Amino acid sequence: MSAAFPWRLPLVVAIAAGLVWSICNALGLASAAAYGVVIAAVVVRPDFQAWPTRLYIALPLVVLIGLSLGTWLKPLLAAPIVWEFAVVTAMAQLIGQLLPDRLAMLRNLLPILAILPLLSSSSTWLAAWQQLVAVMLGLGVAVGMQAIFRTAVDRNSKQLAVSNNSPKLEFSRSVGERFSDYYFWRKLIFSVLALAIGQGVGAVNPKYVYFGVVLLLNDSIGATLGKVRDRMVGVSIGILMPWLVFNTFGINSISLALVMGGTVSMMMLFGFYAHLKTALISSGVTFAGYQALTDWYIPTRWIDYSLGCGLALLVCLLFSPSSALKQFRRLAQTEGRLTAELLQLLPSAREEALWLGQQKEFEVLVGSLETTPEI
Repeated sequence: MSAAFPWRLPLVVAIAAGLVWSICNALGLASAAAYGVVIAAVVVRPDFQAWPTRLYIALPLVVLIGLSLGTWLKPLLAAPIVWEFAVVTAMAQLIGQLLPDRLAMLRNLLPILAILPLLSSSSTWLAAWQQLVAVMLGLGVAVGMQAIFRTAVDRNSKQLAVSNNSPKLEFSRSVGERFSDYYFWRKLIFSVLALAIGQGVGAVNPKYVYFGVVLLLNDSIGATLGKVRDRMVGVSIGILMPWLVFNTFGINSISLALVMGGTVSMMMLFGFYAHLKTALISSGVTFAGYQALTDWYIPTRWIDYSLGCGLALLVCLLFSPSSALKQFRRLAQTEGRLTAELLQLLPSAREEALWLGQQKEFEVLVGSLETTPEI
């Protein structure tokens, strides 16, 4: 983020969110406006650099597949909601595993989008089409706003990053290797069971337990812990601005811009840049589903997400636990320097070391690897 324009990001996010909301309402897409608002907010990057070109093609395609899957299967299943969730999420995750590893960030989006039609009593193909149009509007507005507010400093930063020869972190697997991954099947099984478990433990909104497993359960303990911390910090702060603003001023383009821009400002003030997108999604989802917030909404949503976090961690610890920290240390002894594989493990291993109180020792190890020359 440019130090010369520290408040550019909240300004751009606020304008983009308010503009998308206004356009959607003008085009008769009010019921789908939240989709565009969330996309517009999270696509604006703090460094104002462009996303890879493939994202602009893959994101609308994934949204189309996810919404179409849920809309198509809902009338065919006509079963209890637990069964509908199980079938739809299984199919969505199987389809998502077909995506190449370089699009892995979109895999979790498919099972979330696919179950959204199941949560609405008025899911139709027209509604799905409107939601897709809103997403494309949000994407277009965000890209346009980024381009307008991008400065020469940002362009120079991009050229410097391109010229820097850093290790390549992408490890591409074949389709067969992706489907033979044990951790994929572990996640699929517990995602299928998550809603039933949420109902069984008495969650007010069991869907948040489901979201917790789908979004947070990762291969290693450290990666799951990192996702859990991101989710709880982002949700906790992301619902504050809607609670303060929407209950006072209602929902319009100005209040929505204030909420989304205010959420960014709060995250910047607290230094929680890493949790920014989660907070923005929480603010946008709050606007979509609840309008003015009732007193019970914040504590019950927080508790239900905590249950989802707990379930994800429990699964990670009980079923073939994998420690990123142990793997990092083992590879560090073998390699002796900071290789591409170690760099990929670094965030998860660091998170695990933080929770275990071993952060100082871990940073000493990382420092020794960084100073070791390549042979």
